[in-house]
Amino acid sequence: MLRFLLRRLGRGVLTIFVSVTLVFFIVRAMPSDPVALMISPQMTEEAQQALIQAYGLDKPISVQYILYMKELLHGNLGTSFAKRIPVTEYLAQKLPWTLLLLAAVMVIVILIGIPTGLLAAAHKGRLADRVISVIVTMGISVFIPFMAFLLLFIFSFRLGVSPTGGAYTPPKAQGMAYYLDVARHLVLPAVTLSITNLANAVLYTRNSMIDVLREDYIRTAYSKGNSRGRVLRVHALKNALIPTVTVIGMQIGFMVGGATVTETIFSWPGVGRLVYDSVNALDYPSLQGAFLLMAVAIVVMSFLTDIVVAWLDPRIKLGE
Repeated sequence: MLRFLLRRLGRGVLTIFVSVTLVFFIVRAMPSDPVALMISPQMTEEAQQALIQAYGLDKPISVQYILYMKELLHGNLGTSFAKRIPVTEYLAQKLPWTLLLLAAVMVIVILIGIPTGLLAAAHKGRLADRVISVIVTMGISVFIPFMAFLLLFIFSFRLGVSPTGGAYTPPKAQGMAYYLDVARHLVLPAVTLSITNLANAVLYTRNSMIDVLREDYIRTAYSKGNSRGRVLRVHALKNALIPTVTVIGMQIGFMVGGATVTETIFSWPGVGRLVYDSVNALDYPSLQGAFLLMAVAIVVMSFLTDIVVAWLDPRIKLGE
């Protein structure tokens, strides 16, 4: 177990280091100059130079990288060019909204996706399985921006039953009214972001359950007089969930870094919207902070997924 932890820790640190390095140089390869966006024509020459020096943009890129890594080791992600606040504070404002959206998506995926996949596997080749397979294929193939705009057009502009964007209606309500308002704003982004993730969960659960049901120990369970429901629930479910848990774990890691397209279309104030705004503003520190958050989330979720998979299947030895 200790060897597993040390190996995963080393791999995780290396992954984060490579990600941070690549993002640092990639954002600076963007064909625009952040200085031109930060400097106002009304500023004096001295004020402009002071601003450039304050952000370290007067130094060579190699020096900027060394200074950035040194500050990163001390937990300092820099200051946002656009907001003029620490990036950690900027991310702290946005992350809770992304986590709320992520939680809603995972509730939908787990409560609907897994049971639907089990239903399709239990009725393999029958009408229910065929209908579910068609819907899953459509869900995997759907173009998310198109679906987002379609849902907005139908439920916001045509029917008027859903807000057009944002996380709440200003001015901010108080008490339970505020939470209900946030829930109304959450529905369309969560449904949009759930479509592909839900389809993947159904597909992996169905296919995995079908494979498990062919195993010898399942036939042995039937031969002992167990009912079909008990065989599925007690003997097959845990092993069938292994691929699904792996996929869901990685999806969580990616979504913590922000669902940029969905959050932007619905003006959801999460990390994904931060990434979009930072690209437009050439806000290097904020972009680096957002992608660092994504890298850490993926590494952590990969580790937790291994733990859960090992619990589901005792044959898997983490130390080996």
